[in-house]
Amino acid sequence: MTDIPTLETERLTLRPHGLDDFEAHAALWADEDVVRFITGAPSTREQSWSRMLRIAGMWHHMGFGFLAIVERKSGLFIGEAGFLEARREMEPSIEGTMEVGWALMPSAHGRGYATEALTALIGWADMHFPGKPMSCIISPENEASLRVAAKLGFRQTARTQYNGEIIQFSR
Repeated sequence: MTDIPTLETERLTLRPHGLDDFEAHAALWADEDVVRFITGAPSTREQSWSRMLRIAGMWHHMGFGFLAIVERKSGLFIGEAGFLEARREMEPSIEGTMEVGWALMPSAHGRGYATEALTALIGWADMHFPGKPMSCIISPENEASLRVAAKLGFRQTARTQYNGEIIQFSR
């Protein structure tokens, strides 16, 4: 079993999800503004529960996964970010990469939290998985996430279809 890290930045704590996070996690994935460019449809509590269990399983089997993002000043859960291996059926394939993902509550948008959290996570991954390629997929309409990906050094490698048009990026 992999030890799941806790990372701290100037304004954030990135830590393992706990059962106490479920209500906030479910609220995040039920928010239409959050899922607009990710799944397109709010998640049910059941779907959110499965997603939270997938997060734990990713850490167990892959040695990486998502972390809860908590604002240090307020102590509030504001989102989550991390890595996954989803084995998505898409071409070109990103299987075998650490797929970077993030989602923040609307109240946390536009404050630089995604870039701050992902900078810490990518630094952690570079230490623990040196040389392992990273990727991300983003809707071409999601301008905010496209800016975050560019700040983190991701470059567009393809446009493809996966639940609607997406842009693939590599780092």
